[in-house]
Amino acid sequence: MAQNLTALISGLVFALGLGVSGMTQPQKIVGFLDLFGDWQPALIFVMLGAISFHSLMYYFFKHRTSPLLGGDFRMPTLKNVTPRLVIGSAIFGVGWGMAGFCPGPGITSLFSGQSASFQFVGAMLVGMIIFKVTAPLVLGEDG
Repeated sequence: MAQNLTALISGLVFALGLGVSGMTQPQKIVGFLDLFGDWQPALIFVMLGAISFHSLMYYFFKHRTSPLLGGDFRMPTLKNVTPRLVIGSAIFGVGWGMAGFCPGPGITSLFSGQSASFQFVGAMLVGMIIFKVTAPLVLGEDG
């Protein structure tokens, strides 16, 4: 129960941060990526704030053997760069640049009622389904 409550609170704080910082507005993201046009640097400050907070929390919690609410720390074990990783990252980046959304802000922006939010999340879900169906055929794995 405590883990679920913590997950809910974390998600709400994340969504609130995205909304307050304006990162649910695609024009801010596209403006940040438009280096030679009307460049908007606000995303740098959002990223620096997130990195600073994470670094501080990591410093305080790095010596713990388990999370505060129990369970295990789960760290990635794969360290190699694969074609799947590179292609997936490229697709993510191109989609982010074209739509101005990535999954977190896209889902959060559904509450704004913008049709672009619903289009993005719908396209994202279709992409997930396509990957789930085709990954075993193309990659020989479960996706």
